[in-house]
Amino acid sequence: MNADLIVSDLKHDEGWRAEPYQDHLGFWTIGYGFLIDGRKSVRLPQEVGEFWLNFLVGERIKALNDALPWLSAQPDDVQRALVGMAYQMGVAGVLKFEKALDALKAGNRLLAANEALDSTWAKQTPERASRVAAMIRGVPT
Repeated sequence: MNADLIVSDLKHDEGWRAEPYQDHLGFWTIGYGFLIDGRKSVRLPQEVGEFWLNFLVGERIKALNDALPWLSAQPDDVQRALVGMAYQMGVAGVLKFEKALDALKAGNRLLAANEALDSTWAKQTPERASRVAAMIRGVPT
């Protein structure tokens, strides 16, 4: 059996949709006809989740480096912290932390961590924010 031909057929038949849409039966679907509708039993295989996670991390790293050219000169734990934030709230969300970013750019990690903690984000996800702030400070996590 030729799996490549089968995949080619399915790509043709299903078409690609990057955004969720309702199929002809009204079920929410995405991609090449991947069912995501809660009315049917749907499970995301962990291997797919791992691929998706790694893909998104790569996307966030690239976008952050494009937006903050000075980021690559920062310590690894600072880069790790900002990528984690970007995964949670998007790069646009991270860019709103202007005071924290200015402090990082100036080399003041303590001020940057404090500025990050003085935010709605830190109030909404306090444990995560505390862990990320510790990374920004350079404290092993």
